[in-house]
Amino acid sequence: MRIALIAPLYERVPPEMYGGTERVVYCLAEELVRRGHAVTLFASGDSLTSAELVPGAPQSLRRRMTRDQLVMFGPPLHLAMLAQVSQRADEFDIIHSHIDHWAFPFSRLIDVPMVSTIHGRLDVPDLDSIFRLYPETALVSISDSQRRPFDHLKPNWVATVYNGITTDRFTFNPEPGDYLVFLGRLSQEKRPDRAIEIARRVGMPLKIAAKVDPLDQEYFQTQIEPLLHHPLIEYVGEVDDTGKDELLCRAYATLFPIDWPEPFGLTMIESLACGTPVIAMRNGSVPEVMVDGVTGFICETVDEMAAALSGVAGLDRAACRRHVESRFSAEVMADGYEAVYRTLLERESMAIPGVHTNGHQREKVRLLIA
Repeated sequence: MRIALIAPLYERVPPEMYGGTERVVYCLAEELVRRGHAVTLFASGDSLTSAELVPGAPQSLRRRMTRDQLVMFGPPLHLAMLAQVSQRADEFDIIHSHIDHWAFPFSRLIDVPMVSTIHGRLDVPDLDSIFRLYPETALVSISDSQRRPFDHLKPNWVATVYNGITTDRFTFNPEPGDYLVFLGRLSQEKRPDRAIEIARRVGMPLKIAAKVDPLDQEYFQTQIEPLLHHPLIEYVGEVDDTGKDELLCRAYATLFPIDWPEPFGLTMIESLACGTPVIAMRNGSVPEVMVDGVTGFICETVDEMAAALSGVAGLDRAACRRHVESRFSAEVMADGYEAVYRTLLERESMAIPGVHTNGHQREKVRLLIA
């Protein structure tokens, strides 16, 4: 298949440091290329990919823009990139967007099937009004729990495809380390304060490897920074892939004390790929990603999270790794998206209502799925 992938421009593909969606797009693009598909990646110009790269901006936006510039120039640059995709639409069999609702209007301007993976949260005021305008748009969720805020809308969900990672990029360590890890963003919904509280309660060192977005700067300075001076707490800062791998594979456990409906949570599967169990709060996708008592523990309170750490030593770290390989690898993710692409091509071949196609296109689709 000839597949166009559209990535956000905020980070390169793959990200140099923090970046979830861009990392997922990278893993998907590489696996699809490996399988013989002709993949074109629309992303920032500094991206590294085996696919054909079409730059939507010379560099990732966060590397060269202030917060105010991101707000001002981010949306129009993404719209310009979508215009590029539209101009080349007839070169592709499938167009796969990873920039949430930005692509919806363009799906009506082209004859090629387009699908949008929704990576963000949906419990946002007024967001449903956008989805109401485009009820026919083909959507993929990254967890079943992500869909719940829109149950009343009944959008055109084609499938749930869990995020995947390239597991051989993570070092499996069968032996537990002697410290805890918090990895991600230092934001209020991620609750790093809970991780610090848990580490202090149990008397274990905690390494915090996280970025501070401009929007979270005040929260970090007022709520988190004063807590970092405790001798058990080490703020590592934002880490690259090598640093993340070393940090996770040598840890005793990863703390995931979120306070929001996390759509997926790459941190969990990255930790498990290293064999490091996760102690997580029961929110969002956590029960879909974790197996309680096998890959870690799913908890209701901070007290439960602290108490659960005593059971980590009895967990099989190899089982954590196997869980990721069987459910959250790049290969499994690509299997899911190939099935989505086939579904959309079959719908196209039948010229279902709401899909604009001509006889030539339907014949082309029949050949593709034959």
